[in-house]
Amino acid sequence: MTLKSIFTTILFFTLFIASSVAQSCVGVWKTIDDETGEEQSQVEIYEKNGKYYGKIVKLLNPTTDVCNTCTGDRKGKPLVGMEILWDMKKSGSTWKNGEIFSPTKDKTYSCKLWLEGKDILKVRGYVALFYRTQTWHRIK
Repeated sequence: MTLKSIFTTILFFTLFIASSVAQSCVGVWKTIDDETGEEQSQVEIYEKNGKYYGKIVKLLNPTTDVCNTCTGDRKGKPLVGMEILWDMKKSGSTWKNGEIFSPTKDKTYSCKLWLEGKDILKVRGYVALFYRTQTWHRIK
């Protein structure tokens, strides 16, 4: 192997690793309500054991800090710290096969995530053929 081919191989792997890191959903995202266009919260997405999860870390313009619309175990629980996204698995350029919870609707939906650029995350919650998509913005 020549010095040039070794350098080319190292450069290729460096660029591959850099592009993989840049194309991650991990981070803190500002959520935007797709019906009202209002900023709602900041959600931290993190990876644990090969799956991706998300929890509310900050409320923006809150009318309450607990889940009054929730039933079951979430009823009356603080919204900050609440896990709303779980079991997402990376599949190519998307994350899917997980679920997302809407505290305002007290409903859990199947979920799919994908990036549009490095700072725009599309978040789709769906039941059968019906879906809604929100656009979340990365907080730097």
